[in-house]
Amino acid sequence: MNTFKLTVLSANKPFYEGECESLIIPASDGLYGIQAGHRNLITAIIPGMMTMTCGGKRTVAAVSKGMLKAEDGDVLVLVDTAELPEEIDINRAKRDADMAKEAILQKKSIRDYYTAQAKLARALNRLKVKNHYIQ
Repeated sequence: MNTFKLTVLSANKPFYEGECESLIIPASDGLYGIQAGHRNLITAIIPGMMTMTCGGKRTVAAVSKGMLKAEDGDVLVLVDTAELPEEIDINRAKRDADMAKEAILQKKSIRDYYTAQAKLARALNRLKVKNHYIQ
């Protein structure tokens, strides 16, 4: 199977670097599937589930906002966070979701509202990935 070079970097650590057969990433206008020979592309990433198939192994991760750049056979993914299901603390994610919901209800300012919405989206995404992929 054809491969491409994939680099996934989160704000605090490198997440993955190596050859990959396919990548599915949540983008602002839907899910993008990337395989070898994909056209050049730059797109915004939204909180969601990233799926990579590298070396025949399928890996799922919760990603937050960021960007993807595919150019000349190389794919670079830059995200604030990328977490494997086993790295997600479900209690912390629930607590973060509850705090974000409360902040949304308080309606202090537009900026606080959008910040709380982003935190809620990240927390709910982490819970979804954790609950769906860890038994």
